[in-house]
Formats: sequence, C-alpha cells, structure tokens
Amino acid sequence: MQKIQFGSTGLVIEKNGFGCLPIQRISEAEAVRLLHRACDGGINFFDTARAYSDSEQKVGAAFSAMRDKIVLATKTGAVTAEGFWRDLETSLHTLKTDYIDIYQFHNPDFCPKPGGEDGLYDAALEAKKQGKIRHISITNHRLAVAHEAIDSGLYASLQFPFSYLAGEQEQELVRKCRERGMGFIAMKGMAGGLIRDGLTAAAWMETQENVVPIWGVQRESELEQFLQCVREGAELTEECRATIERDRKELCGEFCRGCGYCMPCPAGIEINNCARMSLMLRRAPTQEWLTEEWQAKMHRIEQCMHCGHCMSKCPYGLNTPELLQANYKDYWEVLAQSKKN
Repeated sequence: MQKIQFGSTGLVIEKNGFGCLPIQRISEAEAVRLLHRACDGGINFFDTARAYSDSEQKVGAAFSAMRDKIVLATKTGAVTAEGFWRDLETSLHTLKTDYIDIYQFHNPDFCPKPGGEDGLYDAALEAKKQGKIRHISITNHRLAVAHEAIDSGLYASLQFPFSYLAGEQEQELVRKCRERGMGFIAMKGMAGGLIRDGLTAAAWMETQENVVPIWGVQRESELEQFLQCVREGAELTEECRATIERDRKELCGEFCRGCGYCMPCPAGIEINNCARMSLMLRRAPTQEWLTEEWQAKMHRIEQCMHCGHCMSKCPYGLNTPELLQANYKDYWEVLAQSKKN
C-alpha cells in the first residue's frame, strides 16, 4: 500500500481513493458490501456529496460503526450561510458521524472567502471551531476559480478533473497545490468514461506526486482493479505508456468531458452525452449507443436553439453547439454503416 500525507492536513491516506457518486445507482446492501470491500482492501479515503442523492446515506450505513478507520470527505452546494448549516447538519445526520474530515464547497462559480456577503467561508470557520469539520476545501471545474482558491491560502485541498488526458493547465494546478502544501483530489480519473483501462489510469496516477484519485465505481469487478493497485502497486509499463500515447492522440483537445454543468438544456438535449457521442462510439461497444432510445436522444439535437446557454456554463469554454452538430453527423453515419454490416 502507498500511504501519503495529504497536503498539510496531517491526514494519512491511501494513494487511491473511492469516489462515492456511482453508488447512488445501486441498492444500499450492494453499496455497503462494496464500501466494506474497498476498506478491507486498504482504501481509507471516501468522497461523497450532499448532491449525490442517497450516497451519503449508504456511506453512513457502511461506516458508522468504524468511523475511525476512514477519512471522509463530502460537499455542500450551498450559496448562503443558512444553506451551508442546513447541508452540514443533514450530512452529519445522514453520514451518522459527528465530524467530517474534509468539507468541500461543491463547484462554486466564485471562491468563497472570509467576510464575503454569501457568508459561506465564515460559516465553515465556525463549523471548524465547533469541531464539526476538520478541514475546509473546495472542488471546481473552472481554472480561474481553482487558481484563486490556491492563491488565497484558505483551502486544505482542491478537487479538480485530472487524468492522463490532462494538459499543461491542469498540471500547473497540481504543481501549485504541491508547492503550497495543499492536497489535490483528482476527480474524473477515467475522463468520464473515455479512458477504458483502469490499471493504466492508476499506474499513471502513481507517478503524480500529491495527487489522490477518487475512482468512481459501482461494481466489484471495477473495484478489484484498483484494489490490485493498492496491494501490488501499479507499474507504468511500456504497454501502459503506449496506451496513454494512443489515447492522447485520439482524445486530447476540444472534447466534452461529460461533467453536465451545461445542463439542463432548454431544448431537452442530453448535452453531456450527445456532445461526446463520437468518442463514446469509438471507446465503448457501439451497439450500446445505437438503440432506439439513443437515436431519439440524438434527434433532439435538431431542436437546438443556439441560445448560448450551454456555452456560457461550460467550464472548459467549449463551443458546444458545434460539438453537438459534429457528433450528430458522426452518429448517423455510424448507424447507417452498422445497418449495412
């Protein structure tokens, strides 16, 4: 196992963490079994959020009797101090704990600071004083907010999308966090499903100092590949390097990460999947995406109003309408070819 010091928090955690968003899609009994398997296998860092429907409830059911064995992170999407306290008390009750190790502002479009009119950071300071949270942290998808958070010196850690498809801008965030003693939590380590080889992704993460990936899993078969890395380590072999190089050539650049912050679409388009459909068709079994249900969803692109709503909310500054049109064209070409075959 590779235990690391998490920034300047004093927390010691396994290099591979568990992202608890996907467990909202399985039963509580299945989730508890999966979480216990992860903990028994050496993972001790678990990240959830108030926004992940019943994820906190399942985490609480799994760990209430063994709270001292894990490091627990959750998030609030509140925009006021009142909302902050409501979320925090709900999380504490649902997680069946009296403290949260890492409490994160969940993707705010600004950087909360002491004395702000929103009152968020001051509320967090009071919660920390009361012992209800141990460390104040932040998650984001916006580079500008991420840099402001790092530069402020106010946060114990930053959570940001990071995988081997990341570019220099994301690497700079990692470097800055390391230099300032902040922990870095890597969300979307599999690039929202575009990366298919978990062992290669984990091997690359092993080389990233100060980075803790939170692997989102909902099946034991998915978990086992990461537990193998915990047990045996993950070597970045020449085969792994070749996979990374191939994926970077195919996937890097202007592509939708599937984060969903552009949603909902006024025209009802499922942008976070439709705008990257061409990539998914190449990266996953094609027939999964050529069903009548997905054909109907892709037809919704015809209703695009070019209102700019999605572009204004995209944290990566993508021209989403153009991506939708390109993916629409590719989709029907692939469908037509599949019918010929």
